[in-house]
Amino acid sequence: MVYDEPKKKMIILVPYPAQGHVTPMLKLASSLSTFGFRPLVVLPEFIHRLIFNKVNAATKGGIVCVSIPDGLDDESKSRDFFNIEKAMEDHMPPYMERLIRKTNNNGGENIACMVVDLLASWAFDVGTKCGVAVAGFWPAMLATYSLISSIPELVQRGLISEYGLPQFHGPISFQHDQPLLKSEDLPWLIGTQAAKKARFKFWAKTMDRSRSLRWILVNSFPNESQKVWAKNPEYSPTTYSIGPLGSNGLSESLTFWEADGSCLGWLEQQEPNSVIYISFGSWVSPIGEAKVRNLALALEELKSPIVWVLGPEWRDGLPKGYIERLGKQGKIVAWAPQLEVLQHKAVGCYLTHCGWNSTMEAIQGKKCLLCFPVAGDQSLNCEYIVNVWKIGVKMNGFSVKDVSDGVKRVMEDREMKKRIEALNMRVMGEKASLEVKDNLFGFMNDLKRPINALQFNL
Repeated sequence: MVYDEPKKKMIILVPYPAQGHVTPMLKLASSLSTFGFRPLVVLPEFIHRLIFNKVNAATKGGIVCVSIPDGLDDESKSRDFFNIEKAMEDHMPPYMERLIRKTNNNGGENIACMVVDLLASWAFDVGTKCGVAVAGFWPAMLATYSLISSIPELVQRGLISEYGLPQFHGPISFQHDQPLLKSEDLPWLIGTQAAKKARFKFWAKTMDRSRSLRWILVNSFPNESQKVWAKNPEYSPTTYSIGPLGSNGLSESLTFWEADGSCLGWLEQQEPNSVIYISFGSWVSPIGEAKVRNLALALEELKSPIVWVLGPEWRDGLPKGYIERLGKQGKIVAWAPQLEVLQHKAVGCYLTHCGWNSTMEAIQGKKCLLCFPVAGDQSLNCEYIVNVWKIGVKMNGFSVKDVSDGVKRVMEDREMKKRIEALNMRVMGEKASLEVKDNLFGFMNDLKRPINALQFNL
């Protein structure tokens, strides 16, 4: 296929302001730039300050990052979900509208479309109001989108209340082709009862708004799951699987924090397939002080070499003198160059929270997983890892026996290693890359077709 749109049309990209969302959006921006677009990534002020210089240096100006006021004071600029939601809904829309109108009129710039993270759905109406086509972006697996989009059906079947709370204890089947999920593992069930209800309201609003979209770009590999919205095709956005998104020259350093590269030199001194890599992500308090202590003691007893990503704020759970006792057995770092670590020959397995980006990076590095999901979409990702793809083992705790048994299973299971190598080829191979490129071309060709404005309000 040949894409013949005029060169350097602008695409405005609006990520949700969290590391696991900004990173894939930047990768998408990099991919779009190779097709002749000029990506403009819009970030709230507190994120822009963290990453602007890194993006500019890594892409040599190929991706432009701009900020809009977020209305958050310094004390609010934490990872608090509800502060960020309020900023997105109440403060940022008029600044976004002003940016779009200025961009459209400044020197004749022509905006091809906006690509908006579904969790930043506040921007959908802004784009439509300004006469710009809007595509949604789902940074996780398609199966999770299928789960969230099944909210009306789950309520209708009486599996959850109108506030999103489970109506029974047991497994939930949200679509016929998807794994069962424990009722307590639904993605919005985080925190207090009030917090759970508020998160559910956010998700329901997000999915309701997404029905106005014509396209959704999904950071998942083709054929990962069957088509969603199958029961309501008249309300079905066209979904394009465009993942897993590659770096396209972007470095692993494009994170909110500085990675400690000293662990790479330490890995060079270790035996092949001997090191346990441990990281529970960046989003929430990973596992709590008690679990940190139990895991630390279990790893010390196991005596396996480790690289453990553990920020200073989570180290209170470490036993007194633990880092000193660890000595040459391992490295504890605040943040790691994860993709490079997972591709290192010394790493034998990955103890993970099962975040989607981490899962894809593990598959890319052909590393089997020890799974301990914490919140959000991680339980569903874990179901795929353990029971569908069979490339990992779920851990129920961090006793010495839990850790020892889990490490032994993933380190010694040759069939598991063969399965992850096959999945790597399926996800990262040449055929998959061509499918992703074709899907991007399909989306671009859709953009060229005349669109009746009423189609944005199905």
